[in-house]
Amino acid sequence: MPPRPTRRRVAVIGTGAIVSGSHLPALTAHADRAALAAAVDVDQARLDAFRELAGGDVAGYTSVEDMLDAVRPDLVLVGTPPALHRDQTVAALKAGAWVLCEKPLCLSLAEYDEIAAAEAASGGYASVVFQHRYGSGAVHARQLITGGGLGAPLVAHCQTTWHRDAAYYAVPWRGTWASEGGGPTMGHGIHQYDLLLHLLGPWTEIRAMAARLVHDTESEDVSTALVRFANGALATVVNSVLSPQEVSRVRVDCADATVELTHLYGHRNEDWVYTPAPHVPAARAAAWRTPETDVPSSHTAQLGALLDALDAGVRPPGSGPDARATLEFAAALYKSAFTGRPVHAGEIGPGDPYYAAMHGDHPHWAPTEERA
Repeated sequence: MPPRPTRRRVAVIGTGAIVSGSHLPALTAHADRAALAAAVDVDQARLDAFRELAGGDVAGYTSVEDMLDAVRPDLVLVGTPPALHRDQTVAALKAGAWVLCEKPLCLSLAEYDEIAAAEAASGGYASVVFQHRYGSGAVHARQLITGGGLGAPLVAHCQTTWHRDAAYYAVPWRGTWASEGGGPTMGHGIHQYDLLLHLLGPWTEIRAMAARLVHDTESEDVSTALVRFANGALATVVNSVLSPQEVSRVRVDCADATVELTHLYGHRNEDWVYTPAPHVPAARAAAWRTPETDVPSSHTAQLGALLDALDAGVRPPGSGPDARATLEFAAALYKSAFTGRPVHAGEIGPGDPYYAAMHGDHPHWAPTEERA
């Protein structure tokens, strides 16, 4: 057996709630493989509080560049507001690190292609946090669906119906195209439809609508879409921050069974339910039961998969074409919603206004200062 690689030196950029509450526990769970060496935050008080929470000898910096020069980490975890993701990810790649960045990885397909160019130049990789792919229930469902175990996928529903109030949008970087990249289509529902794409594969056509019904924001507060997949399946997608009864749901009706996931912010095996069609023998349906090992969807599960890839020197899951496909879906949803026409996979490229920004410079949606 080859010797196990030494513990990876890890740095975090941003020390707010998502890093303290999700990335730090993930690093603790993988402490035999990864060591937190440094943290960056422009807020000195928040940085100091995080370093005390993290314990150990974690160096603190208020500059990303200073940290990268001094520490030269193997892996950088990015947990800052979305507008900063592209520049911080590119900087980390240029410094020789791999990156695991909170969603969205960046604000447009144009920004994504800049990250891809930085990957190619550095030899490193940038993954986006889509932790719902990595729970054991999701792994099991994908194996069954893509392997044909449930019969051909036919109909699907993807639902992110959450609730956010005015206080939520009082945070300065929320609700604007320049800082967040969009509304619930980019910042909330993206987790569920990423999982839908993971289960069903490539999509070919999308027809969508979006609206601002409650919140005084630049971007939408609800969007809906009809989607056609390459395998012939048809799906509905709903992304909302207007829904008092909150739920996250993905349902796929196949020829031989329905598989349904119902949760809110994370799932376990028990959240996945399989309902066999009347013609399916009981013995066959029994084999669909979720596995005995119960791995919750989490940053911990995704970090483990990334560390495996880092040890093997191969592209990690949630990066490259995988990451771009989910971002392209968001861009296509916005383009269809704002133009009122169907959008086909692959049509948004350089020269298309929706390649440069999710609002596509649409006169009813783009912020005035960006149109000037």
